[in-house]
Amino acid sequence: MRGNGDCDKMSRLPLGVMVTGLLILVIGGYVRISDAGESCPDWPTCFGEIHPFVSGEEQQQWWADNPGEADSRHSLEPDFTYDTMQIFSEWFHRLLVGIVAIPVLWNYLHVRSRRKELGDDMVGIAFAGGILLILQAIAGYVTVKFDNADWSVALHLVLAVCWISIYIWQWLLWRARTGDKDKINDVSVEFALKSIPLLRQLAGAVLLLLVLGAWVASTAGGNYNSGCSTGFSSGWPKCLDMWFPAFSSMGIIVQMFHRIGALVIGGILMWGAVRLREKVREYGTGEVLARFVEAGTGLWLLNVMIGGVYIISAGADGFIEILSLLHLIFGVSSFLAVMTALLICRVAVMEPITTEEE
Repeated sequence: MRGNGDCDKMSRLPLGVMVTGLLILVIGGYVRISDAGESCPDWPTCFGEIHPFVSGEEQQQWWADNPGEADSRHSLEPDFTYDTMQIFSEWFHRLLVGIVAIPVLWNYLHVRSRRKELGDDMVGIAFAGGILLILQAIAGYVTVKFDNADWSVALHLVLAVCWISIYIWQWLLWRARTGDKDKINDVSVEFALKSIPLLRQLAGAVLLLLVLGAWVASTAGGNYNSGCSTGFSSGWPKCLDMWFPAFSSMGIIVQMFHRIGALVIGGILMWGAVRLREKVREYGTGEVLARFVEAGTGLWLLNVMIGGVYIISAGADGFIEILSLLHLIFGVSSFLAVMTALLICRVAVMEPITTEEE
């Protein structure tokens, strides 16, 4: 095994990809809340251009030349045009996805060149990261093609968090195999094997909640955010001033599924955090891992409050959309915290690599 040498420095590469992935996700969230998801109606170009500086007149001309590509907003309001910031945010989001392909490829090639030291399984993880990036780009195209359909928005988000998770996994495994045993990945195999089933359930539950949240946030078919109206009590925590309203519209159905799901999954998270803490005391290991789960649970609790404030604070001018972006960030952070705990255990049970240097 190597100590703190070149390999340690290169192990930061998947970490850098992960951070870039988070940036892409946040910018993607901004694209959604600013209603800029269709501000580049074609793909991979933007109104037929490779740059985002498209005037209103140029937009109108492009739609006139491509009537079949008009989105729902332009169809309802033919004179509508997107502003520069909307177009730039969508264009920059796509640009980052293209740029990050370079370190993703570099990461794969570097790991592949050192497969004897790092292992065939890490080569597979790096390859999976590249495949997921391609799938994510395809999902971005599908989202544009289907005018931000709710299922396409949810798919885009799920692929994004899975892609980020791949590089957390690789980073943890790389550190473990290059001598960086520390409090993060110093977990016994026995503890890991006992904890993996529980952590899978917790990560799956939070991922389901993210899907429900993406469904609520989707603009396809109407503004589902307002299905339960707004204001304290009548809009949140109640819906139309009722605890159990009639499911008379899709907006109410989606909103109530999301709220009930948040309560149920929150309960599961708290139960799981307690159970994991018991295992830590039993096995005398996994303290940092338990803190990740507790952090994920705490982030969930804060996110419930942010979601409530988002509904309550809405006024005549609409919702405070920055709260929607925070809601996304906290939700994703909650999932990644729990997922990191699961991946720590997964790394602990993977076969170690023996090198000549040992």
